[in-house]
Amino acid sequence: MVWVNSSVLLPFLLSFILAYVLKPLIERSVDKRVPRALAIAVWLCLALLLTLVVVLLLVPIVSQLVPMLRSQVPPLLERLWAVLAPWLMQWGVHLPASMAEARVVVMPWVADHAGQWASAFLDSFLSGSSNIMAVLGNLVLVPMLAFYWLLDWSRLTQLGWGLLPPRWRPGLSDVLDECDDVMGQYLRGQLLVMLVLAVFYSVGLALCGFHLALPIGVFTGLAVCIPYLGFGVGLVLALLSGVLQFSAAGGALLQPVLSVAVVYGLGQVLEGFFLTPRLVGERIGLHPLAVIFFLMLFGQWFGFVGVLVALPVSALLVVLGRRALMIYRASFLYQRASDSVQD
Repeated sequence: MVWVNSSVLLPFLLSFILAYVLKPLIERSVDKRVPRALAIAVWLCLALLLTLVVVLLLVPIVSQLVPMLRSQVPPLLERLWAVLAPWLMQWGVHLPASMAEARVVVMPWVADHAGQWASAFLDSFLSGSSNIMAVLGNLVLVPMLAFYWLLDWSRLTQLGWGLLPPRWRPGLSDVLDECDDVMGQYLRGQLLVMLVLAVFYSVGLALCGFHLALPIGVFTGLAVCIPYLGFGVGLVLALLSGVLQFSAAGGALLQPVLSVAVVYGLGQVLEGFFLTPRLVGERIGLHPLAVIFFLMLFGQWFGFVGVLVALPVSALLVVLGRRALMIYRASFLYQRASDSVQD
């Protein structure tokens, strides 16, 4: 049932996570005599504003890259053709001598396949449009659902506790309190990682002479909370920006490529082997080796989603495992005590 109705349950799950993250801030506001509904509305708006700021970081990047693409792509292709064509001809690959001759060969072939490409593009656009509409619908639905989660949080939790046998409640309450503390440590650690990486990428690209160092670096640092995707988008933007900028100045194309490789390579090493294990792993009680192991293991099991949830889920599993170990040891000591009494 969960699998079949996953598209319906997804906004409820995302809204619950958003509500869980904002709940401590709202409770502090309520303690300061702010009406709950007003506090929820204000913090939800701030969360949406923060998300919008991350998205708007792309605006100066795109606004500068698009004119550069229009002006730099043709001469850049000419330069690449002048470098690659002789090298490929040495290996027996016959190519036109210039881009003008290549257009004469390519244009008829493009005209013959234009109808097929247009049909494929239209089908892809129509199927993608439904997905885009679903995403836009969730962007509206998730904050609304989070508002109701937060508004009735106490009543919903009391209803849940009322469904449990009384003898389970004290032990489960302790486990949930410990899980809540671990998740808070995880969120704070992840925020520190994002801030440190935003500074690192911005400074690194600025030292390499990139004009768009600040928006690209901040975007990459804040987007690393989405494994692979955030880093990959930032890498592509930095590489594209550097190549176009240095190409316009008549510089060598190898310099921006090497600069991006060094900055982003060091950033990955810094994040994977120091920041995440230290700032996140130690806060949630995981050894650095365990952090790397769980990231690889969940990635192997569940792919992208597995990497995204690896650390919080593994932290909860550690809490449950620690509790199970305590129960086991207590039962073992109880058995030894019973045996000694019988003796």
